[in-house]
Amino acid sequence: MIKMRTKWTYIPTSAVDALDEAFVDWEEHFIPTQSPHTPAVTAMKNDARRRVEPIVRNFVQQFLRWPPVTDGDLVNMNLPLRDLTRTPHIEVTEMVEFELTLRHIREIMVNFWEKGRLNLAKPAGYDGAVIVWDVLDTPPDNPDQLNRHEMASRTPHTLSFIEEERGKTVYITAAWQNERGNRGNWSEIQSAIIP
Repeated sequence: MIKMRTKWTYIPTSAVDALDEAFVDWEEHFIPTQSPHTPAVTAMKNDARRRVEPIVRNFVQQFLRWPPVTDGDLVNMNLPLRDLTRTPHIEVTEMVEFELTLRHIREIMVNFWEKGRLNLAKPAGYDGAVIVWDVLDTPPDNPDQLNRHEMASRTPHTLSFIEEERGKTVYITAAWQNERGNRGNWSEIQSAIIP
């Protein structure tokens, strides 16, 4: 850190001191894990990492992403270079198609795929399908009336129910969600009797 203190005088001493303390904390708990150790030692190392990571991340974001720090400086510190490419807002245009199948008692499987495609893979760059459902006495007018939800990263996805819900009707719909958290349009609402 001494080199940094002399090169980048705009960084407050208190911020560098906090980074130094975080490094000492991490090193103190990391070094014991480099030889045979107990699960307790691993847990202490993991706790130290949870404490230290936000300090390091904030320091990098606040002080090392802007001039006078150069790309060469970032490479020397093993930090990723600045990403100057604007990522476009990605709309989710694909739709989910799905079918419901009964599996065991208190379980319904949701087999889903991209509408218009024969394979069961989710679209590239997507987290998966957001599945919303609820057990209701009457059909819902729209997906906003379905209060339970899960992210399904693979198909088929199993929905589980409690004993008291057996014989009742569940209403289900789904939509794709991309890695940026953008969600597409809901599919048609389907229903099934809970086995």
